Amino acid sequence: MINYSRDFMDVLINDQRIEVIIIRKKTNKNTYLRVKEDGKIYITTNNFVTLKAIMKIIKDNENYVIEALRKKEKEKKYNEKFYYLGKEYDIIYMNSSEVTVGEEKIFMSKKIDPEKWLKKQAQIIFKEELDKIFNTFPLTIPYPTLTIRSMKTRWGVCNVKTKRVTLNFNLIKRDIRYLDYVIVHELSHLIYPDHSKDFWNLVSDIEPNYKELRKGLNDYE
Repeated sequence: MINYSRDFMDVLINDQRIEVIIIRKKTNKNTYLRVKEDGKIYITTNNFVTLKAIMKIIKDNENYVIEALRKKEKEKKYNEKFYYLGKEYDIIYMNSSEVTVGEEKIFMSKKIDPEKWLKKQAQIIFKEELDKIFNTFPLTIPYPTLTIRSMKTRWGVCNVKTKRVTLNFNLIKRDIRYLDYVIVHELSHLIYPDHSKDFWNLVSDIEPNYKELRKGLNDYE
């Protein structure tokens, strides 16, 4: 049973023509605006909101749309390159079966999938950093089960009930200080499940620069 409909239109923002996809749902009470990875604006609303009202919402959020598109474009360019622990590398394929990390180049066999190599490195490095931070954590917490997987919207997740910490695989591409911050963040949830003042005070005690790191996580320079 289909309980929604889609409309399409274009808008001109900052001299750029952008496609707008309007998703109307009978159950929606509010109207939401999002900019997705495909560079399109998605409006989710109900059947009674007019196109004029939608255009006003887009106009009122024009600065947000411009900034979101800028970030999406930077992220796209970032993902087209090969990053390992915060540094960009050129991949040089060699006959050797070993992988050698140089200053600006990584040398590997053509038989090695670079993405699979990154995943193996993530398994090793994420576990090492988790152990390091767990062993110096100022409060007593249970040792969590570690899961690594790709996530689109979150860098880490802590399931307090199962004592499982899930880390975003893409952290292997960022500077290791971001990985450490996410681990601190998720381990702190084993003490404070929410994002209360006490939670952030604990995070701040362990990582005083957490605000800078939070901001940097979502910036792709």
